[in-house]
Amino acid sequence: MNRIKTLFKIDYPIVQGGMIWNSGYKLASAVSNAGGLGLIGAGSMYPEVLREHIQKCKKATNKPFGVNVPMLYPNIEEIMQIIVDEGVKIVFTSAGNPKTWTSFLKEKGITVVHVVSSSKFALKAQEAGVDAVVAEGFEAGGHNGREETTTLTLIPMVRRNISIPLIAAGGIATGNAMLAAMVLGADGVQVGSRFAASVESSAHDNFKNTILNTKEGDTVVTLKELAPVRLIKNKFYSDLQQLYAQCPSADELQALLGRARAKRGMFEGDLVEGELEIGQIAGLIDDIKPVSQIVSDMMNEFRQAQADVARFNL
Repeated sequence: MNRIKTLFKIDYPIVQGGMIWNSGYKLASAVSNAGGLGLIGAGSMYPEVLREHIQKCKKATNKPFGVNVPMLYPNIEEIMQIIVDEGVKIVFTSAGNPKTWTSFLKEKGITVVHVVSSSKFALKAQEAGVDAVVAEGFEAGGHNGREETTTLTLIPMVRRNISIPLIAAGGIATGNAMLAAMVLGADGVQVGSRFAASVESSAHDNFKNTILNTKEGDTVVTLKELAPVRLIKNKFYSDLQQLYAQCPSADELQALLGRARAKRGMFEGDLVEGELEIGQIAGLIDDIKPVSQIVSDMMNEFRQAQADVARFNL
């Protein structure tokens, strides 16, 4: 029996990434209703907005769903209490020390998963008592690991170091990639960019259509001095490059970044000045589809890839 399906009580070992400004209750409930695990992205929500999305998600699905919580954001104590009060059963934590909240959540009967970018931190997460880890490769969109380890090499390295269930992330948008990740040692996959370009994503249509036009080489990881982030090249990125030419301090980079630039780009649709976070796999995404179709396509591709591999004769 697949460990991720068993852990979350879902039909398919597909987890939707809890992406800021993309992952509201409509996306999370749609993924859960399609047989995967939907995640509400708390990173772009004030506490009471998160509460509202959790309550709406409970009405929109009777299937398991969770909340993704980046621990570097403010109001973390209030967010965690809302999660407990609202009876959320699954929490994915990221961007922080898993020891900080894992015990608190598990004492409340909550399944805890932590997102890592290296074997070192996967082992620390396991030691902290999490139920599973997401190992995210450098291909992924949004906030990224500093190690620059790609999914192809990260997954087997992490698998060798931990015994708990492992979810692969970064560059996965097809059933073929899902099978490849599982052959390398993953028990399931986390999918972000493909779901960002779905009907149910809360992102602005301008951003969704930009994903469709993103080609190989159009994304880049930058702002490593603050928190590395993969985004689409646009005027904001060009402004960053001009500032980098002047050897800026971290404070100067922060001043240019300002506040709410990701909201401006992905949620409000400002393609010029906004921060447009997406993974390298965007180069393979050329349509906006309902979540149910995305999950169905992935599973059909997965099964076809299984059959194709079985016919290899080397």
